[in-house]
Amino acid sequence: MQAKNSYTHPALKPLAVAIAFALTANSHAVRAADEASLSEITVTGVQIKQAGELDTRRINSGDTASLLDDTPGVSAYTNGGASSLPVIHGMNDDRIKVLVDGMSITSACANHMNPATSYISATNVAKTSVIAGLAPVSMGGDSIAGTISLASAPPAFAGNGETIHKEGSLAASFRSINSGSTLSASAAVASSSLSLGYAGSVDKASSYKDGNGNLVRDTLYETRNHQLTLGVKGDSSTFVVKAGQQSIPYQGFVNQYMDMVGNDANYLNLNYKGDFALGKLEARIYSQDTKHTMGFFTPEKPGAMPMNTHGQDLGYDLHAELTLSQQNTLRLGNEYHSFKLNDWWPPLAGSMMMGPNTYWNINNGKRDRFSLFAEMESKWNEQWMSLLGIRSDSVKSGTGKVQDYGCGMMCAGDAAAAAAFNAQNHARSDNNIDLTALTRYEVNLSSTYEFGYSRKTRSPNLYELYSWGTGAMAMAMIGWFGDANGYLGNPNLKPEVADTLSATAKWNDGAHKEWELAVTPYYTKVKDYIGVNKIGTSMMTGTSNLQFVNHDAKIYGLDISTKAAVWNNSYGLGQVKTVLGWTHGIRTDTGGSLYHIMPFNARVTLEQAVSSWTNAAELQLVGNKSNVDTLRNEAAASGYTLVNLRTAYQFKNVRLDLGVTNLFNKFYSMPLGGTDIAGWKAGGSVGLPGPVAGAGRSINAGLTVKF
Repeated sequence: MQAKNSYTHPALKPLAVAIAFALTANSHAVRAADEASLSEITVTGVQIKQAGELDTRRINSGDTASLLDDTPGVSAYTNGGASSLPVIHGMNDDRIKVLVDGMSITSACANHMNPATSYISATNVAKTSVIAGLAPVSMGGDSIAGTISLASAPPAFAGNGETIHKEGSLAASFRSINSGSTLSASAAVASSSLSLGYAGSVDKASSYKDGNGNLVRDTLYETRNHQLTLGVKGDSSTFVVKAGQQSIPYQGFVNQYMDMVGNDANYLNLNYKGDFALGKLEARIYSQDTKHTMGFFTPEKPGAMPMNTHGQDLGYDLHAELTLSQQNTLRLGNEYHSFKLNDWWPPLAGSMMMGPNTYWNINNGKRDRFSLFAEMESKWNEQWMSLLGIRSDSVKSGTGKVQDYGCGMMCAGDAAAAAAFNAQNHARSDNNIDLTALTRYEVNLSSTYEFGYSRKTRSPNLYELYSWGTGAMAMAMIGWFGDANGYLGNPNLKPEVADTLSATAKWNDGAHKEWELAVTPYYTKVKDYIGVNKIGTSMMTGTSNLQFVNHDAKIYGLDISTKAAVWNNSYGLGQVKTVLGWTHGIRTDTGGSLYHIMPFNARVTLEQAVSSWTNAAELQLVGNKSNVDTLRNEAAASGYTLVNLRTAYQFKNVRLDLGVTNLFNKFYSMPLGGTDIAGWKAGGSVGLPGPVAGAGRSINAGLTVKF
């Protein structure tokens, strides 16, 4: 069976609407929404970090998602050395809106080995922003947990007095725990109206060792990223083109049956921003083509089985903002995102079970989302502000016919499942409505109270809908949870609908210099939460076979962040920062805990800045993980405490970073690390696999030279 290429993106009608919208927006002189204005009213706040704040964390890991480690409410599933899956308030991956330079990128892998965060190098991230929970409709859509935005540097232009502006940097870092090394370079040349820039990096690491000195198998990887940026600047507008290429020749996945043996992606991103008499307009069109291959490449987890995927993202955004009056700002938007996917498993020569035919897991899968939103921000007086928004997302999904390996009686179950799947109508359409209502009351310079409600909706992804194989091996290849279980899709899944209430109280000394305290409780009720039911036990491994089904769930918790000055004298400026988080998630219809809920956790950091030095000592605390998902055989984990140190010295254009993570070489099991499939297989696959151990002590160093 060959992949069908007759499907054409239904972009003509949306594009016509988009063009009309753009012309209307231009004629009314409207303005695109930006994160800075949204941060003033968002209930949970936009947690924004700029390049300088990120520098001290880049040397610790090659995983871009690790840059968010100290953000309130954010954690991550372990999923490869450069591909962990972000989590906001207990909800992960596709439940989060992740934007990379404004692009919506879909994971093209049955194990989600290539999430959106993996497509930008940590060295190339100039700004991160996180909205945990009540995301405005202008920054949400097809997500229920929140929004993460990762942005590379904007184009540089010559300033006043410069004819030609030139800049560049070279950086290198090293991590002892896995012999990890990162090399990166950037360069730009620009006039006052035209800019051309390049950024590239190579990151490579071996498998790391835990606190007991034992090898944590199959955690090695290599990534290569390149990006070109072209900027054109007018009197009141900018046009930016970013084009890039990623190559990952290999990446081990300790908690998956398969590894990545190739991931090649090419993208193009065109962005326009224009200022007009009454506002601004922003337009973006982008595409990404990804070819991904799973297999085996290392004796640390041997095997033989090829799996291929080809994913294509195509989309545009039109965001506009109209200043109606001094008090009222109206935002309007139109978005379109299309994802096409082919997922096939070539036959394995000489195998009695994997051949003679190609196994088609998803053949000509498609998922199209067309969106409209309207949002009004109002400043009623010096104390009260509000934000009201409504959003409509139309999501259409479908796929073609599939086939099994064709290996006779040994594939009888999959053959019957393929026939049953092909007899069904796979086309489906969801019409989703999102609402957000937020308000802020600023009592005085020292205290502010924010609260609000949101209704957010997410339609199921292609793998949740259309993974059809019922054989033990076929099911084991599906799933991005790192739990060693097998998964079966469900074409009858309903969209998840999350109703969230959240509030934030913020206090400070009045000048934000001596101390700050923010407390955010939240409560989310999810109707038709996409969970699982157990449908059997694998005869091959003894693990569970699960099917995606709709449940009802609730998630609630508390985020606390503080900052307090300790000294300001000849020893420089010293301050203590604290971030604490607690989340609890349960199924309300059948009972039981939700999977991979982060236990109580806290980071307490003492920072010092004196002259050209910045120093920090960090205490990381994680409580016992006792609330576990028994449906997925999730293991409990003991709590732990880690100590991390870092220092940096800036001398003119040279920066030196040094750090130690897990100073006392503590052994611990990661609460969101999943199961150690690589170690389990090496031990003969006896019983069920145990949890993945965290990394032991690592001495990290980095050197950056700017010119």
